[in-house]
Amino acid sequence: MIHVQLVIPSPALQAGFRSLLSSDPEIMVVDEQKGWSDSLQEEQYEADVVITTSASFAAYQNSRRDELLTPAILFLRDEATNEQLVMPSFRAWGVLPLDASATELRAAVHALSQGLIVGPRQFLFPALDDETLFRGSLTERESEVLALLAKGLANKQIAVSLGISEHTVKFHVSSIYTKLNVTNRTQAVREGLRNGWIVL
Repeated sequence: MIHVQLVIPSPALQAGFRSLLSSDPEIMVVDEQKGWSDSLQEEQYEADVVITTSASFAAYQNSRRDELLTPAILFLRDEATNEQLVMPSFRAWGVLPLDASATELRAAVHALSQGLIVGPRQFLFPALDDETLFRGSLTERESEVLALLAKGLANKQIAVSLGISEHTVKFHVSSIYTKLNVTNRTQAVREGLRNGWIVL
């Protein structure tokens, strides 16, 4: 069971998000607060994921005494922000638009509970365009292959999608494993999500 806390000023929005999450039997809303001062000064913190519309990243950081014990956090915003989003000391974090669908919201909660980074590219990396989006040490082709691995495609399907041979796909996959220091697809996708090379 994934325990969720809502930190949302509006009672109407709280009710709306509670309703969107309630259809997933693996998600339980355990607490609802209007702001950080009401909720984040507790010594014991039972939520796995916090969903908020009300605070900046800096305010969230300042409210916690022990970042290693923080839950994952999902910020809901009405537009992309230039505020620094990369918070390596946090277990997991994400950003979604306020009008995200119920499916997107529930998927984000599940991903965050697994320690992943979630959000549309323009929200996670608002200062970067398509050509300069951070890819770490991966080449452009390797990034494309990794994105297709994340969608669950087999090597043959990736080859067809990219118009390359299956042998070339295997070469790229092997290179990805080496660069990310992993041994299988699941680990490669997880590292890609953690580092923002691919997003849900």
